[in-house]
Amino acid sequence: MLPLRAYTFIGLNGVRILSIIALTLVFASNIVTLVHDVQAVNRFVAAGKQVETNPVDASNTTLTDMLDFDYISGSTVPNQPAGAFWAVLNRLLIIGQTIVLILSEFGWPAAFFNRYFPVLGKDFGLGALGIMQCLIGAAILSHRVDTFTLVAAFFLFSVGCLNILVGLIWRESAKVKRSITSWREHAKGALPTHVAGVDVRPVMTASPPSFVSNMWGGSDQKDRASEAGSGKSGMGFGRQGEKAAGLKGYLISKPIESLPRYAASRNPTGTSGKTEFSETPTVA
Repeated sequence: MLPLRAYTFIGLNGVRILSIIALTLVFASNIVTLVHDVQAVNRFVAAGKQVETNPVDASNTTLTDMLDFDYISGSTVPNQPAGAFWAVLNRLLIIGQTIVLILSEFGWPAAFFNRYFPVLGKDFGLGALGIMQCLIGAAILSHRVDTFTLVAAFFLFSVGCLNILVGLIWRESAKVKRSITSWREHAKGALPTHVAGVDVRPVMTASPPSFVSNMWGGSDQKDRASEAGSGKSGMGFGRQGEKAAGLKGYLISKPIESLPRYAASRNPTGTSGKTEFSETPTVA
């Protein structure tokens, strides 16, 4: 029985695989459609030149009907000024968008998306991706296309709706939950740290001091850092330390002797010139 996080990881990556497959199919189908459109435009231009050069062919109903259609026969290109240009540009933009979305699904290059396309980066969810996929699918389905392009566009629109639903459920954490690197980091944290009483944790690299360490040990760390940077080391509490302190102008005074209140006082009671202790305790 796997944990809930494992099922979430598998499900989100399954949606990612479907998304990549749908985008790849749309990429291929639009290339095929672009080729067919260019061939149809060439036939249309050739028919128009034939009618202009040979007035006898103008009576041919097949040619005249092909020239009077709202769309160029056998294509998605409208029969209007610059219609071929905008149709080809539309296909090229769709192909470019599918390439960008496929790269965003692979998460490469992550720095590029985080900087220039944040909605496709790791800090955003899958809702924006789903909306873009639905827009591409609707743009293709709004024209009469062949069966292959029709199925690919409808599949992409369905996957886009699924990504929008996933984005609404998990929001910005969706890409983190499906990330393989985050799964590995979580697995490292779940490993045991002690085996038979022996610490088996990996050696941690030096990290910057935290807020608590700065508060309680910041001055000591700064002193040690300054000593290390200047090439000096501590002299300790012995003769060398006292000598170094004296050279710097610091004076070390001997502490004044003091006795507790209940101890015997030092009174010169003896006649031999030596200090003797009296039995009466001192009174403060």
